[in-house]
Amino acid sequence: MLDIRFSSSLMAMLILALADEEGESPLSSARLAERMDTNASLVRKLILPLARSELLVCTKGRTGGARLARSAEEITLAEIYRCSTGDKPLWNCRTGSEHDCRVAANAQAYFAELTEDVERAVLDALGDRTLADGVREMRRLDREPTRE
Repeated sequence: MLDIRFSSSLMAMLILALADEEGESPLSSARLAERMDTNASLVRKLILPLARSELLVCTKGRTGGARLARSAEEITLAEIYRCSTGDKPLWNCRTGSEHDCRVAANAQAYFAELTEDVERAVLDALGDRTLADGVREMRRLDREPTRE
């Protein structure tokens, strides 16, 4: 089962970054949901950890909504990733009973080390990219002709 929390949280953050640049900030969960083509309840679940980690500021009321807590240049994709996935590992190892087989006896420890290495590489790659980099990339992709 694929986990879409990071991609959905990143999409919300990119929308909020653009809204901030265009003077439309803050955006309500309903407006965010509309732009993400999802429901407001899911959006509220996505933004809660981002607000707890002080990447977003949320205000209640008719004119309230979510906005970036810092500039898009100061928010790394690694921060968004950590907030959206929490302590959930990138992969889970298949569990099973250990028996008289070298692979079965050592698979979980090996897989845990492999997962740790991959997660470190993911965080390193995301740590080198900011939300502003993502906005620039979205604009570049928008300018490119559609290939069909």
